[in-house]
Amino acid sequence: MGPAADTDRILAEVDRAADEIVAFTSDLVRIPTVNPPGDAYDVCAHAIGDELARRRFEVEYIAADGRPEHTAAHPRVNVVGTRRGGPGPVVHLNGHFDVVPAGNGWTVEPFGGVVRDGRIYGRGVCDMKAGIAAALFAVEAISRAGVRMPGSVEISGTVDEESGGFAGVAYLAECGRIAKGRTSAVIIPEPLNVDRICIGHRGVYWFEVTARGRIAHGSMPFLGVSAIDGASRLLQIARDELMPKLAARRTAMPVAPPGACHATLNVNGIEGGQRVDGIQTPCVADLCRVVFDRRFLLEEGFDATRAEVEDLVRRAREASPGVQFELRDLMVVHPVRTPDDSPVIAALQSSIHRVLGRAPSLVASPGTYDHKHVARIAGVPHCVAYGPGELELAHQPDEYCRIEDIINATKVIALAILALM
Repeated sequence: MGPAADTDRILAEVDRAADEIVAFTSDLVRIPTVNPPGDAYDVCAHAIGDELARRRFEVEYIAADGRPEHTAAHPRVNVVGTRRGGPGPVVHLNGHFDVVPAGNGWTVEPFGGVVRDGRIYGRGVCDMKAGIAAALFAVEAISRAGVRMPGSVEISGTVDEESGGFAGVAYLAECGRIAKGRTSAVIIPEPLNVDRICIGHRGVYWFEVTARGRIAHGSMPFLGVSAIDGASRLLQIARDELMPKLAARRTAMPVAPPGACHATLNVNGIEGGQRVDGIQTPCVADLCRVVFDRRFLLEEGFDATRAEVEDLVRRAREASPGVQFELRDLMVVHPVRTPDDSPVIAALQSSIHRVLGRAPSLVASPGTYDHKHVARIAGVPHCVAYGPGELELAHQPDEYCRIEDIINATKVIALAILALM
């Protein structure tokens, strides 16, 4: 049999496994791995591990020992399965199994794994439990087709991507489980649509500005200094002066949707003064904290981004006599981009064209995903995101993934694995 016949058999095996793929995806959705706080991680890791073991993978469970998130109440347990082939490249398929809270507005049970009208519904189904199922059954289809793999495949289910991934992919990278020289390429089946390949993401700078004033009686506010007034001036300068500058900056990376091609600043939260729902007291607020989410472009760089924020705080200080301002970094994620000539891009391009009959588009993510840890900690440059589901449905009520998309993504990933080997 030649390569064309091998391909046909693999695609046919994916079609034959459709009911199994749907069932496994639904089973994963029914495990409420909500983050925060990190519920049912151990249960889900073992559900994935049991399925991997049934498919003749060697299975390891890797707890994030030493990480503050890893507690007795909420253990951070990752699972890695390995299917060994020939001595060729090692392709790693990674999916996070934590999901955000369900929230309100659902018309179906968020953790019911409901299958209806060609879709699977549930929190985390597109982000990204369907992707984990696609990865597993891509390898299984190669095996069932009787096609020998020239190299090896690893499939990992990891924790905490929604909160930074530090006990998940970052931990695997830090302990050398994903590493340059060991890992040839990484595909993360995040929901970017089945005809798009995600080649990176913008940078993230989360920071907090604390304004401190002086308390006084609310009937004589002129005897105090309002920290809330100071924070308001900070926000006004950010809105009137900094945000228009950011909106004028555009990256050359193909970030989707188009609005995310620009640098952005969002106010994540404000806390100041007395509790609005508590017992009221007549006091001038002496403390106000503001948390910001700054998404910066590859072209901007972090140093210039932070210097701009420092200037923002300086200007607020000058405009607010008597208010002290303190800037504190909360998280920094640098932008990443897969090299244009990366073999993982080429492998997926050819596979998508074979399965869907059209050329895929290259996009970059508006937010970050675990690519950042693969590139910066593991040092593996050949990493992309590709998987089933629509990014716009992630974290939404009635989140769903089309079964047709899951099947097609499974086919694409299977062919891409062999192309990379």
